[in-house]
Amino acid sequence: MSRKLQLLFLFLVPLAVLAGAIWLDATYGTPGRGHAYVVRLDLPPAGMDAALPEVRGPRDARRPLVVLDAGHGGHDPGSGKGSIREKTVALQISSKVRDILLDDGGIRVAMTRETDQYFTLAERFTMARKLGADLFVSIHADSVDSNVARGASVYVLSEKGSTEAAEKMAARENAADTLNGVSLTRTDDTVDAILLDLSQRETQTGSAQAARLLLRELRGTVRLHREQVQSAAFGVLKAPDMPSILFETGFISNPSDEAYLTSEEGQAEIARAAAQAIRVYFARRSDS
Repeated sequence: MSRKLQLLFLFLVPLAVLAGAIWLDATYGTPGRGHAYVVRLDLPPAGMDAALPEVRGPRDARRPLVVLDAGHGGHDPGSGKGSIREKTVALQISSKVRDILLDDGGIRVAMTRETDQYFTLAERFTMARKLGADLFVSIHADSVDSNVARGASVYVLSEKGSTEAAEKMAARENAADTLNGVSLTRTDDTVDAILLDLSQRETQTGSAQAARLLLRELRGTVRLHREQVQSAAFGVLKAPDMPSILFETGFISNPSDEAYLTSEEGQAEIARAAAQAIRVYFARRSDS
């Protein structure tokens, strides 16, 4: 091989390797090209608060305010398969509760989301706190591996779950704040400890009262999975100064519950019971 060919070979080989590396990166390393292993999310810049939702109902700020939180949303569908997803059912029922409360009057209502939108758990209860909510109700639809379990349950915050199933459910719901195992929010152990401190007895009492009233209104109309108020460490309930409950409307993994939760009749019955419980709760609090 001549001297010129040797020099040309030494020059072209590194150039070919570099071109190949650029091609591989452009084909397989760019989102949307090659293998679809990259998930892209439009998240707000760090430190940016979610916009506060609209408060509807009486303009009198002295009127009680309930914030309804339709669980999941956006890239987080929650439980369910195919076209039946928890995020859709939760939003439909939450919207019906809102409409009933507004039609009856006297109570101000806001929703953490009114569209297929994602918010972290902390953003949800932070919205309610900034609005000065008197009650926070997070609405969901449960799911388990078995299709036997069915019925509604109502939960309040507790460091330890009332049952093993409650602890597993809380872990599953709290996982909405992770993506590929990475937390989308930061937590503070000191703050978490304060949230469950006995100094928050008034908040815990209000939460328990609202939960019992909801069970009372559901009983006899909506099938119950648990007859008593349940407790677990749900991240969305960790507001230290605001009564908060989580309402599992039924098991979307159960064919009978799924049919009920997606029907107009079923959603209307659930919404009426929830709205009545909220109204009675505020009436009792105003008398105390």
